[in-house]
Amino acid sequence: MESRSIKIYSPKSKKIFLKVIPGHFATSHSHINLYIDLTAAKTRFNEAYETAKVLAAQYMNTVVIDTIICMEGCEVIGAFLAEELTRAGIRSMNKHQSIYIISPEFNTNAQMIFRENLQPLIYGKKVLLLVASATTGDTIRRNLDGIKYYGGEISGISGVFSAVDAIEGTPVYSIFRAKDLPDYKSYDISCCPLCESKQRLEAIVNGYGYMKL
Repeated sequence: MESRSIKIYSPKSKKIFLKVIPGHFATSHSHINLYIDLTAAKTRFNEAYETAKVLAAQYMNTVVIDTIICMEGCEVIGAFLAEELTRAGIRSMNKHQSIYIISPEFNTNAQMIFRENLQPLIYGKKVLLLVASATTGDTIRRNLDGIKYYGGEISGISGVFSAVDAIEGTPVYSIFRAKDLPDYKSYDISCCPLCESKQRLEAIVNGYGYMKL
């Protein structure tokens, strides 16, 4: 798989790139023809910092962000994002005037869980949801439901890659869009043309990475 990877730079910053691998892959809600590797943006200091700077620019008119909930291994980006938002003058209503950066757990039904020590960081707080990628938006919708269940109020949604523009009326700000990728396609699992043409399913993928089949 890796030998087929193509490096694509963001139109918003040439310091940010991702790798795509063409093939036939399964997400939790769809089949896609490109696996999107976000490892560099999530783990390298320079790329994560630049990613946070670009994402932060989308929130310069936002009044308050109290908590950043990081999904799919985006904690490094989340920390830099909090720094950039604070530097830009985004206020926090937290006692210490500092943005919280947290990640959830999940139960066997894939429902978001926060332990009692973290729940006060969400209840009554303005929350920014940070994800690695969004293909159909279904996972983000579940995450939004979880945040609301714990009493949080959504201030924004950000991701490194997103194929959707908005979810439940909230814009999804991202570094890469589907139009930035070569012939990116996402198909419903029940009517995937790659399956119909007998193309082998190569891997199960999500925002953390991939597992070959």
